[in-house]
Amino acid sequence: MNLAASFADNMPGISPGVYDERDFRAVAAIVYKEAGIMLPPGKAMLVYSRLSPLVRASGRGTFAAYIQLIEQDPDERRKATCALTTNHTFFYREQHHFEHFEQQVRPTLLEMLAAREAVRMWSAGSSSGEEVFSLTMTLLGPNKGEGRQIASRDIRILASDIADHALKKASEGVYDLRDMQGLPAPLREAWVNVQGQSGAIAPEARNLVQFKRLNLHGDWPMRRPFQVIFCRNVMIYFDQPTKERLVERFAHTLVPGGFLYIGHSERVSGPAEALLEPVGPTIYRRRAR
Repeated sequence: MNLAASFADNMPGISPGVYDERDFRAVAAIVYKEAGIMLPPGKAMLVYSRLSPLVRASGRGTFAAYIQLIEQDPDERRKATCALTTNHTFFYREQHHFEHFEQQVRPTLLEMLAAREAVRMWSAGSSSGEEVFSLTMTLLGPNKGEGRQIASRDIRILASDIADHALKKASEGVYDLRDMQGLPAPLREAWVNVQGQSGAIAPEARNLVQFKRLNLHGDWPMRRPFQVIFCRNVMIYFDQPTKERLVERFAHTLVPGGFLYIGHSERVSGPAEALLEPVGPTIYRRRAR
């Protein structure tokens, strides 16, 4: 059986005249060039289901015609790339990271803030906001009075993602209460305002976070280094050379002694190994210069 026939067999009910293996390969190449995201052959149906609404909305009729459009139109290419990102996350995911941050990193940051020094943190690939708000609430702590004092200091927390729809949800800061059960109760009680069946992130926490669209594969406009970077379960979508380049860039964006938190299935390798030392499960510290 040839490859085209095999592809068609795995796409029941979809006309090869609308979407075929060549279309999948073209989309995969575009998304890899645009965002470094790998789309293996097993993602062919995902590409079809995610892009079909955009193909229809464009009036192009076939994937081949739509591919011509995204090759020429940067805005449409951005929409297609956003549609193919995965935005699964939840509050307090990989709990040991937040426990390490609370016990090993937070005290130093509070000392810096008390000395009127600036604290900068980054949630890279922040998706719909659960990670960055978990981090922000952990920094503020369970005591609301103390947390308000902390929030009045020079803190900036960047939350970036490539997907516009994820950033929109994150910036609203409102979640189903059932989805917030993973938060420690003292933090939830201090920094979540209950509104019926929803919870809104309290303004003291929400106002510390700046949401920005950022392609990790492109230029980074940040001017100041960070004490903490979270980039978790993002690199699983990249190939090895892209992962190594990204982690090296993160390392150079940390202050000496700063911390990088990555996903449970991710590892630091390549040139960044000379810059980062492991200090816990998928936790790394920037070596002193």
